[in-house]
Order: sequence, then structure tokens, then C-alpha cells
Amino acid sequence: MAVVQRRIGGIFGLFFLLLILAAGRTVYLGVLHGGTLRKAASDQQLTYQPVTAQRGTIADRNGIDLAVSEPARDVSADPYLLTDPLSAAQRLAPLLGRSQSSVLAKLSKRSGFVYLARALPARQADAIMALKIPGVAGVPVMRRVYPRGTLAAQLLGVVGTEGDGLAGLEYSRNKLLHGRSGQRRVVSDAIGQPVSITETNAVTPGASLSLTIDANIQQRTEDVLGAVGRVFNPKDATAIVMNPLTGAVLAVANWPQVNANNPGASPPEAMQDRAVGFAYEPGSTFKAVTISGALQEGLITPNSSFNIPDQIHVADRTIHDDTEHGEETLTTSQILAHSSNVGAIKIGMLEGATRFNSWVHRFGFGSRTGIELPGEETGLALPLSRYSGSSMGNLPIGQGELVTPMQMASAYAAIANGGILRPPRLVSAVDGHPQHQPAGHRVISSATAASVRQMLEGVLAPGGTASEVSIPGYQLAGKTGTASKIDHATGEYSKTAYIASFIGFAPASNPKLLCAVVVDEPQTGSIYGGTVAAPAFGQIMSFALPYMGVAPG
Repeated sequence: MAVVQRRIGGIFGLFFLLLILAAGRTVYLGVLHGGTLRKAASDQQLTYQPVTAQRGTIADRNGIDLAVSEPARDVSADPYLLTDPLSAAQRLAPLLGRSQSSVLAKLSKRSGFVYLARALPARQADAIMALKIPGVAGVPVMRRVYPRGTLAAQLLGVVGTEGDGLAGLEYSRNKLLHGRSGQRRVVSDAIGQPVSITETNAVTPGASLSLTIDANIQQRTEDVLGAVGRVFNPKDATAIVMNPLTGAVLAVANWPQVNANNPGASPPEAMQDRAVGFAYEPGSTFKAVTISGALQEGLITPNSSFNIPDQIHVADRTIHDDTEHGEETLTTSQILAHSSNVGAIKIGMLEGATRFNSWVHRFGFGSRTGIELPGEETGLALPLSRYSGSSMGNLPIGQGELVTPMQMASAYAAIANGGILRPPRLVSAVDGHPQHQPAGHRVISSATAASVRQMLEGVLAPGGTASEVSIPGYQLAGKTGTASKIDHATGEYSKTAYIASFIGFAPASNPKLLCAVVVDEPQTGSIYGGTVAAPAFGQIMSFALPYMGVAPG
């Protein structure tokens, strides 16, 4: 009997001890750490999530969508809630478009949160959510899509995973396009599935942008640059189409192309918009600026005659014409049409360094044009204090200064439109509200501009440097350029690397469209602006002129 009583007492003592331990654990958890545990539970079941605002649409001048936002989800997982990571990986991998091993590696991490995919298209994300895998969740976001793929990719730019623009207009106009994000309150159950979602802060959608770009002209321009790439195998190329009367840019094309929906498939430098980010020595296209200044100063007329030897000495430099010839007499018009270096230098010397330098800056060189694109270079226009004895032997022919294609297009637009230098523009309206159009300012008289336009017709006439380019019914005007690049290894001009360019407009007497083509280091076929860039100009304009309803003339 005593033994039984001892056993009962022992059992009672054991239960009493367990009761004391349970009470102590209760006090420990409920009193000493109750607040911390309640917060942990709340953090697991109640979260506040940001709600990304719908990014504004970017459309061309005719309302064709170039960049849009569509519903998507950021898909994530909590590995601690997964009971069978291998099975989950097998089911998720095909829907994520990834290998089973890479998905399993994420699901096996010792973490309470891992991303499985960012901005996954809604259809894919919905299929994943339909699996109802414990611990797998999807947060609604917006995904940026470029319906035309490669079209104007460098101009439009890209958007990062956090919803901010990283390049192009997406970057420069990010504040307008982004809108204002909101917030939602999400209550989840024990396995991480949301059971209640409440909006706490409203979302403000981003503003839409209407561009001056025309998708059809843009496509034609890119197609032509693609052909230039295949035939001449250059390092890169860019082209601009503009209305010279208003500064409205109708196309900004770059080659090689980039797919804006998958920019990572191309080298990072391919995303550069060379129309504003490429600084180069313009060569003979700059002669129109030299001659415009001298005409405006009254130093020459289109019919002024010059004795032109084969070469000219300026300080310690000897400059040759492109082809060897005996001494000849050329008018100003012929100097421009034949692209005589010696003739252009003689005209520059008539101006003198001070007046020449003034005209360089009046035409906007050395300053940004003000176009709504990030990364615009200023180029390099030497201040007068840095001129050397030989400067007037190279600057008037476009060597020793750096320009961008957009600066050159803007300068030629001033010649085309009667003498007004206007900032080029890309954005015509924001949320349907027309944007202010800068008035520009006069740099040369309308009479001077008309004289230069007429002289530029000679470049495409028989004997001119682009005589093989023509468009039936339209009188064209423009200028070729073939400029040696600096060899950085020697510090001297290269014998193999050139910039081939052409800038022109039509109809010559009353221009409605302007096109600039710049080809960097053509490798095969030819290196000359007249045979590489000028034909591309003709192909682009032969489409754009009738498409825009420009009457022959």
C-alpha cells in the first residue's frame, strides 16, 4: 500500500512540476515577450504593400502606342512555409520559364522572402496563383511594354524593376510618366494567402506623352539604317528627320538596333542615343556654317571668285583638297558644291578668327540644343582664347571642333527655315495639353538663308559631291561630309577611320523636311559621305516627302 501511495505521490509531483513549467512558459511568452510575439504574428499576417501607379503611355503624333503599361505581378515565396520545395519547383518552373534547378535553389534558401519573378505578365502570374502553393504570393504591379519592339528604342529608353525610367524619354520625363504610388493593407492567413486587401492611399496614374515622332517615318528611317549597316558594316549610325519650320522631330533612329522589351540582350553601349550623345568632327558639312557667316557679314556673294590651288599653308599646316588639281578659279557656290577645303579656308580667313568664332557659337555649337533627351553632349567649340596659328586652317572645314548630329540638324534647320535657330522638340502634348513651342531666335537673314539653300542645291547637281542622289519631282539641297577620326593611339588623324555624313532638306526653295545621316566608321564598300550617307538620305526622304503630303517642288 505504501508503494502505491508513493507512486501516486510521484505522479502527482510530476504533474505539479509540469503545471509549474507550463505556467512559467505562459508568463514568459505572454507577459515578458507577449508584445514581440504579437508583433511577429501581425507582421506575418498584416502587411502594407506599395501599389505601383500605372505609368503614362507614350504615343507617336498619330496616337500609335510606343510604350504602354499592363498588369503584372511580382511573384515571391516564403521558403519556410513550403512543405515540399521539390514538388513546388517542378510545378513552378514551366510557368516561370526557368529551369527546375534554379527555382528549387530559390525555394530552398533560408529566408522568409525570395523573388521568383519581377513584373511577370498577368496571364503567367495568374496561372501560378491558381496552383495555390502555400507560401507563394503575387503582388500586383505594372509592367512596361514596348509594342513595336525595336522601334525608337534608344529614344524611348527603358524602365527598371522598381518602375523608374533608366534611359531615354522614360528617364528624362520620369516624374511625369511615373505618377504617384499608393498603398494597400493586406491580411494573410497562416499559409501566406491574402484574405483581405484594402486600399489605404489612392494611386495617381502617370501622365501620357504625345510625341512629334511619326512611327512610320521612324520605321522607314530604321530600315534604311539597317541596310547601311549590312552594306557598309559601320561601327554605328544615326539619322534624324525633322520639320525645319517648327523643330518638330519626326524620327530619331540608331543602328545597331535594340529591343526595348529585352535590352539586356544587347551591349550596354547600344542603348546610347547617338543623335545627342555622339560627339564627332563634322568635316565638310560644317562648310555651310562657314559660308553662311561670311555671306551674312557681306564679305562674299554666291558668285564671288577665288583662286584655288591644290593646297594651302596655314601656320605649320598644309591642307589639301580631296582630289589633286591644278590652280583653278571657283565661285563660292562651286566651292560648296565641290567641297573645296582650300576654298572654305580662304572664306574663313576673310572672316577672321573673331568673327568666325562668333558664328560658330551663334549657330548653337558648344551648347546643348535643349531637346527633351538625357545625355545630350555639348560638343566642343573652342573659345577664341584657345585658337592657335593653324586653327583657321582646320576649323572652317569642320576639323578641330566636336558637334552632335542633333546640333548639325538644328543648324541646317535654321538655314532651311529662313534663318531662325529653334530648339528641336519631341514632346507635343502632355495628357492631351499641347506643350509650349519655343520661338527660337534669328541667326542669319532670310536672304542669306535663301542664298545658302540655293548653293546647297549644287551639291546634288551634276559635278556635286552627291550628284547621284535624286528624288523625282523634288529639288534637293544638302551637304556631304567625310571626316577623318583622331587615332587615339597616335594623336593624329586616322588613315582608315572616317565619319561619313549628309545633311539636307527638300523642297530646296521652301523646305518642309530635313534629314541628317551620320555613319561612324564605314568598313566596306566606301567611306565617303556622298556614297554612304547621301543615298540613305535619299531613301528616307523619298518615303517621308510624299507620306507627309509635301508637294513636289
